Amino acid sequence: MRPWPVVWAALVVTASSLASPWATAQTPVRVIDSMAERTRACTACHGDQGRAGPDGYYPRLAGKPAGYLHNQLRNFAQGRRHYELMARLVDPLSDAYLGEMAQYFADLKLPYPSPTANNTIAPERLAKGQQLVTQGDAARGLPACTQCHGVRLTGVQPNVPGLLGLPLDYLNAQLGAWQTGQRRAHAPDCMAEVVKRIPAPDLIAVSSWLARQPLPADTHPAERVPPGPALPEDLRCGSAPELSTPLAAPSALPPQHAAKPAQKGQP
Repeated sequence: MRPWPVVWAALVVTASSLASPWATAQTPVRVIDSMAERTRACTACHGDQGRAGPDGYYPRLAGKPAGYLHNQLRNFAQGRRHYELMARLVDPLSDAYLGEMAQYFADLKLPYPSPTANNTIAPERLAKGQQLVTQGDAARGLPACTQCHGVRLTGVQPNVPGLLGLPLDYLNAQLGAWQTGQRRAHAPDCMAEVVKRIPAPDLIAVSSWLARQPLPADTHPAERVPPGPALPEDLRCGSAPELSTPLAAPSALPPQHAAKPAQKGQP
């Protein structure tokens, strides 16, 4: 008969040799194949669910018009926007798949954070920024930002982004990129032309005013372009053709389009 210590030692060795494969093996983690999982690489920079990165340079994706997001992914893939990491991420993906990604983020309805801009700027400069955003500057041939980006500045479906809820650093970086040609869009490139007409101090006034504005109760992009005059030829937007044919204001509608009182028995 073997001594008990020897038998126990043999059992321990045998058990450990049997258990070791199980101890080192990893139990497979089941992951649902969803767009939320597939876009996790995006959220590393753009924040959880595309809410925006914490550093102020990676913008919000959630809730932006799908057409706009799709156009930006195309711009990175086709070299109109320059950021190597983004270009490498989108390069192997088909255009149809880029569209699916864009639609996923566009469908996310998430609350916006409160404005955080606190740069030092004189009140009269903020007033100048507000004027350019809401009224434009006829002397420079500049339409108001609201003419394209919506009365609430939350964007217009399907291709025009909102301007509120964006960090000041991001706004400044993008306006600067338009001026230097680092950011481009489909020709004709209306934004490139717009920023050329605005001096740098006024661009800062615009971004500072926008970054301080609270979001309206309804943060969804508008369904259609605001009523107003058509944009001049040199400010047409290749990436947003809907801006070329804005709706006429109700008071300017021809008589045949005016609302008629309902007849008895009609809805």
